[in-house]
Amino acid sequence: MDFRLLKHFVTLSDTLHFGRASELSHVSPSTLSRSIQQLENELATSLFERDNRHVTLTPQGLSFQRYARETLEHWEMTKRTLASAATQLSGEISIYCSVTASYSFLYELLSDVRTRHPGIELKLHTGDPADAMKRVVDGDDDMAITPRPRIPPSALAFKSLTRSPLVFIAPNEPCDWLPATPESSTAAQWQQVPMILSEAGLSREYANTWFKAMGVTPRIYAQVAGHEAIVSMVGLSFGVGVVPKIVLDNSPLANRVRVLNVKPELPHYDVGLCVLNRRLKNPIIEALWAAISER
Repeated sequence: MDFRLLKHFVTLSDTLHFGRASELSHVSPSTLSRSIQQLENELATSLFERDNRHVTLTPQGLSFQRYARETLEHWEMTKRTLASAATQLSGEISIYCSVTASYSFLYELLSDVRTRHPGIELKLHTGDPADAMKRVVDGDDDMAITPRPRIPPSALAFKSLTRSPLVFIAPNEPCDWLPATPESSTAAQWQQVPMILSEAGLSREYANTWFKAMGVTPRIYAQVAGHEAIVSMVGLSFGVGVVPKIVLDNSPLANRVRVLNVKPELPHYDVGLCVLNRRLKNPIIEALWAAISER
């Protein structure tokens, strides 16, 4: 569409001077004059009164000035709207995380992303956090919420989202195998304690390191995929478990277990969002990554 004639008219109606209007329109005075003449021919009316010294708008010109301004404003607004819609990101991103992560902070994490990029469709897969990095590396998911390892793989980018202490949890009811003074742990106190630990992952690594430092070979009652199941088994008095406190805080069974004040303490659990570095070149993944603030 050619709105050149309307622009020439509006510029002349503002300046009422052919020389200045032609400069502002970046055309010659003769070209500007032809534009106005073409408009007047199409409208079958005079828009300007002009002589050798003055240019004024006719009553018809005043009326047409309002129309021209509104038309050009509407056209500019339409162009911006269409351009915005054309450049809006759209596509699908799959995110893997534990059940706890999905309802503890995933909503807050992604709500701003949904507002900024409504065209991005988010797919959520839940499971054992120990599998998270492998799923990203293998291409099963685009991103994952996962414990940050001590030495992150060079192929992955990480953003820290929250930190949570790892804690020992025990059943509320008394058990003769519980350590008598966990705040001053000894190898003898822990030698016969039935332990419920993760099959793999960072919490299992930290627990193994802790027992090794204590000089204890732990008595493993069960190895479980997923921290939520550990809380359930401890609540049933099958043993003592090791879980991130964030899992306990969000568990519906939290009132069935208690945290043991164990010394020395286990390290903190740093939970982050990971993605393959090379996938950050994907516009929709880059947009989601940029929208999430590291904590």
